[in-house]
Amino acid sequence: MDTIVAIATSAGRSAIGVVRLSGPDCRGILQRLVQDPSFDPEPRKIFLKEILRSSGETLDGALLSYFEAPHSFTGEDMLEISCHGSPLILRSLLDLTQSFGARLAGPGEFTLRACRNGKMNLAQAEAVRDLINAQTVAASVQALRQLKGELSHTLQPTKELLIEIIVRLESALEFVEDDLPQVEAASLEGKILEAEVEIKKLAATFATGRALRDGINVAIVGTPNAGKSSVFNRLVGRDRAIVTEDAGTTRDTISESITLGGIPVSLTDTAGIRVADGRIEQLGVERSYRAAADADLLIVMIDGSKELSAGDEAILAEAATSKHVVAVNKSDLEQRYGKSQTLNSAHVVHISAVTGAGLDELTAAILQPFGSVDSDAAGLLITDSRHFDLLCRTEMALKDSRELLEHGAGEEIVLVGLHNALRFLGEITGETTSDDILGEIFSTFCIGK
Repeated sequence: MDTIVAIATSAGRSAIGVVRLSGPDCRGILQRLVQDPSFDPEPRKIFLKEILRSSGETLDGALLSYFEAPHSFTGEDMLEISCHGSPLILRSLLDLTQSFGARLAGPGEFTLRACRNGKMNLAQAEAVRDLINAQTVAASVQALRQLKGELSHTLQPTKELLIEIIVRLESALEFVEDDLPQVEAASLEGKILEAEVEIKKLAATFATGRALRDGINVAIVGTPNAGKSSVFNRLVGRDRAIVTEDAGTTRDTISESITLGGIPVSLTDTAGIRVADGRIEQLGVERSYRAAADADLLIVMIDGSKELSAGDEAILAEAATSKHVVAVNKSDLEQRYGKSQTLNSAHVVHISAVTGAGLDELTAAILQPFGSVDSDAAGLLITDSRHFDLLCRTEMALKDSRELLEHGAGEEIVLVGLHNALRFLGEITGETTSDDILGEIFSTFCIGK
């Protein structure tokens, strides 16, 4: 195994920059960096030393931390060098370590080595990436839960139950000439169903988990002058969009990143949808349609102080096939919008952009399709699409095996699905994951991690 090196801190200038190395040559490289062959650093201690260029000139003063295998993040010898965060110094330090035999690390290679050396499983390694990328406190809480191995612990009883079922069926296949007794077959069916229900329950958390990790795209759509920009400003918390009494003020889409109930939200204000008077307005309306098509949820804005127009009805009809909330604005004025069949079938919230009334209800309606992310109430959430896919495959394999057993199929046929289910669960934690898949997963990590 060779020795790898990378900058572990963010790009750009900073007070402190950290360069980390991992591999068997860490101690030798360290001795050459300080030009002292007798320097024998005690593991887990911090030393203040001068890093010297090949010419003997000082590159920088640095704090050196040496970690001896297997007591390190990667399970290998590791070295962390904390120096001034000048890009020039960090680049020179990288060049110097490479001249001593280290090579630049690939994306996520430190964590990949930790995974391969048994310091963490694959699900925990992916949680490292999620923790770094977390946009909200709730997202960081979920990532920490997975980093501590909660997903692995949650799956373990189901794995053990599957192994128990497989052992019984393998034994029957090997040693029993007759078919399984009906009572025992029914018992095994019940156990498979038990595993199936647990996997299905865990997979059902993905809608909330994905929203928590990746965020959701919400677009505000409606006819001109319905109050879209005013509500947009209210939700954003500042006057981001220009608001006037003239219809058609908004000519282009405007987006802001906010947090609602612990979920990252990309909120987009769109131009009013109507038959455009000119080329500029036409382009704005086209962008409104594109924003609506890309959104995870639509807020259809209606002016409650006016009768529903044909344009309102058309927008409501188009939104009917998507997740959407109808926000009836201007509740502080006399309501004249009336009712329609399209409106009656929607989730309707009455709000006022002027007074702020109903905005809490609107926020709750936006989040409702994605579930609760309260750290205590939500429990462990599946946040990764790879995990979700494998759980769905597991559930399907279990369902197939259970139905085959119910219809009296032979043990060898029933076992196929059970072995597949166990393999899928193993892929989540990395026990049965190929190198190609590992490479694809870790390519999404930052270089120094």
